[in-house]
Amino acid sequence: MATGTLLLSGCGTLGIGAGGTVTLKLVAADYGDSDANSSKHYWDDVASRFQAANPKIKVDVQVISWSDIDKQVAAMVKAGHSPDIVQTGGFADKVAANQLYPARDVLSIDTEANFPDVFTRAGQVLGTQYGIPFVSSSRTFFYNKTIFQKAGISQPPATWADLKADAELIRAKVPGVTPYALPLGPEEAQAEAMMWTMSGGGGLTDDSGVYTLDSPANVSTFSWLKANLVDTHLTYPDPGTTNRQTAFDDFAAGKVAMLNGHPGLVQKAQQGKIDYGTASIPRKDAQTRPSTLGVADWMMAYSANGHRAEIRSFLNFAYTKENTLKFDEEYNLLPVTQDTLDDMTSSGKHPDLKPFLDALPAANFYPLGDPAWDTISGRIKKEIGGAVKGDPTPVLGGLQQFATDEYKKAQPK
Repeated sequence: MATGTLLLSGCGTLGIGAGGTVTLKLVAADYGDSDANSSKHYWDDVASRFQAANPKIKVDVQVISWSDIDKQVAAMVKAGHSPDIVQTGGFADKVAANQLYPARDVLSIDTEANFPDVFTRAGQVLGTQYGIPFVSSSRTFFYNKTIFQKAGISQPPATWADLKADAELIRAKVPGVTPYALPLGPEEAQAEAMMWTMSGGGGLTDDSGVYTLDSPANVSTFSWLKANLVDTHLTYPDPGTTNRQTAFDDFAAGKVAMLNGHPGLVQKAQQGKIDYGTASIPRKDAQTRPSTLGVADWMMAYSANGHRAEIRSFLNFAYTKENTLKFDEEYNLLPVTQDTLDDMTSSGKHPDLKPFLDALPAANFYPLGDPAWDTISGRIKKEIGGAVKGDPTPVLGGLQQFATDEYKKAQPK
């Protein structure tokens, strides 16, 4: 608390008229699954302590389910009742609508500097940061140690060739088990696709954010998946109809030997009493750069009400380690600030999260700065599973054309 009070002492009343009180409207997504662990408890506590240090700034907290938050915030803005601070999943479309303050306008220099560069870059639109990271996740490779032992496999695969060889051993020696789960169904196909394309030396976009869905590297990756996992029956019969939830449930039930997963799979595996291990995501060959997928949720500062200084005061308080560490530990999520990352990495209290924490600084993110990403992602979810049914070239080519067209339409005029 002392750190937060020191931060606020010099800026807690900036922009407030004599005797006046400003009310900030904070809308946040709910990470809990019941009233008992709703995120509202967390935000009410943060707001209460902030208001005690800043009596001229009140914070009106509203926590909304993930399924409704974006729709309700859009309705608020349309009705002329814009919130001041919103914490949810995306920001680029709000930037395109000219609704947000740049991050530099609502964060102190110290708070800005506390975000690792990987998050600062992921929050940018056309070189300016608008998305302020809130929590994050990364992906790693999971494997069932018991199944590996039965198949005579001593270590996790490092390359695609290793993965195929291990999958063939599992099919031969451990009947009834799916060697590798490849969920390219509509729930989260864009994630599995991005992990595989990166591990094949490609990606959904290039380093400058230009879509490269039908690149030669990506065509080669999906051709390999079809020939080596799908046609050989080393994964689900139809990956395009298999969702992530199915893959996770099967792994937790001991029915899947290998898959890519996020920290949420840790608890499911433990509940299923699975003796699991984690490793880096296998890559095409030893020369291919190791990679992982990073996912983040975001904080945004809305400009409609002109409360820049008050928003700045609140965000600088909210991002102190006391607050970020409490949230990340309560919901078993990965941090986005360097001091909290250092704490969680070195404390020894989070051994299950260590592989994800270690991978986070070098993670690659979706093209979040593209206002059309949600639309493009939706099309990828529906169609990319077809790239392992036949020739991937027309499937990836169609997605590339759609992405290019949507990207052009979404750019500010």
